[in-house]
Amino acid sequence: MTDRVEAFAGPDRFVVVPASYVFLLREGSDGTEVLLQRRGAVPYMPGHWAAAAAGHVERGETAYDAAAREALEEIGVTGLSLEFATAMQRTRSGEAIDERIDFFFTARSWTGEPRIVEPLKATELGWFALDDLPDPMVPHEAAVLAGLRDGTLPAYSTFGFAAS
Repeated sequence: MTDRVEAFAGPDRFVVVPASYVFLLREGSDGTEVLLQRRGAVPYMPGHWAAAAAGHVERGETAYDAAAREALEEIGVTGLSLEFATAMQRTRSGEAIDERIDFFFTARSWTGEPRIVEPLKATELGWFALDDLPDPMVPHEAAVLAGLRDGTLPAYSTFGFAAS
C-alpha cells in the first residue's frame, strides 16, 4: 500500500491523520461547563486533561460517525446531538510527525451517564467551567475551549505552525 501511495502522491507528500473530539457541555452554576478526562498511562500527554471522548477517524467513517463511536467507546453515551465546532490543522512546529486534522464537536444532549469505559486510557472525569479549566491541559484542546468560551472560535483553525 505504501508503494501505491508514493507512486500516486510522490515520496514528499505527507499523510494527514484525522481525529474527532467531543466536548460535552452543560450549564452549571458558574456558566457553561465541559466534561474532561484526565489521560492515563498513554503515549501522548499522560496526566493531562483532555476531551472526554476523542480518537482517530477510521477508514470509510465520517468525522461525525467517529465522534459518536468514540463517545460510546470512551464514556458510554449515545444519542449525542453533535454540533460542529471547528476543524483544526495541527503540527508540532517542524517536528517529524504526521500533520493532523482534528474535527471538534460539542454536544449539549446525549443518552446515558458519562463514565470511564477505558480505565487504562483515562483515570478521571470531571466537569469544569470554561473559564476555570484544570491544569495541565492538552494545549491544542485548551485553545479550542478558549475559543468556545470567548465566542471567537473560527470554523477553521491551526495549531503549531510557525507564524508567517
